[in-house]
Amino acid sequence: MNLPLRTLGVPPNAWTVNDAIADITRPQKTPQPVILSTETKTLHLDLAKAAILVIDMQNDFCHPDGWLAHIGVDVIPARQPIEPLNNLLPELREVGVPVIWINWGNRPDLLNISASSRHVYNPTGEGVGLGDPLPSNGARVLMAGSWAAAIVDELEQIPEDIYVDKYRMSGFWDTPLDSILRNLGKTTLFFAGVNADQCVLATLCDASFLGYDCVLVKDCTATTSPEYCWQATLYNVKQCFGFVSGSQEILTALQKSEE
Repeated sequence: MNLPLRTLGVPPNAWTVNDAIADITRPQKTPQPVILSTETKTLHLDLAKAAILVIDMQNDFCHPDGWLAHIGVDVIPARQPIEPLNNLLPELREVGVPVIWINWGNRPDLLNISASSRHVYNPTGEGVGLGDPLPSNGARVLMAGSWAAAIVDELEQIPEDIYVDKYRMSGFWDTPLDSILRNLGKTTLFFAGVNADQCVLATLCDASFLGYDCVLVKDCTATTSPEYCWQATLYNVKQCFGFVSGSQEILTALQKSEE
């Protein structure tokens, strides 16, 4: 009698099992090869092994009533990725590339947050820092579940998107991101969000160190830091950590793959 096989795990890192059999061959997904132009090389990549990480597109960083605006930062540059992301993400979802939102989402008690992290943007300790209520609306800065930590309303999300809370500038530090990506069989990562020279770059560097292939999506990334920080980020990504491309180049690659 042939007993039915049931799936355990997340494809492609999944087994099929019954009382007598454990099939651990892990069938791979059908390849989706595309050719992508970048600022340094032409990439041949497999969309079946790709994901896009959208980092810190949150009210505290991008909204005029958020944390950075409260401490005097001009957040207009941080809003520049919104339109290109809204053009790009639906097309990536359409071809099965998962959208992973990587956002600050701290514990209410901040027990896993170091003094050095709390010092960022609150160097005297007297200002509004991590976990403190914003004077404008009382939302607690970068607190999981608060308005302050929510993704800006202008960015469309769907139930199938994946969410990972982070607690440092790197989305890989003390989070399940690496395990999620490996379960999904993802080896090529597109990077978007803010700030390019801080949380985006820190996450991209860790991804590179872990062996992922990294592509910074230039027009879907921005920073409120000075221009030289942006230029240094682009230089270092191209020199050391991966590749730089744009949303239009990705859309062109998708279109040509369908011809």
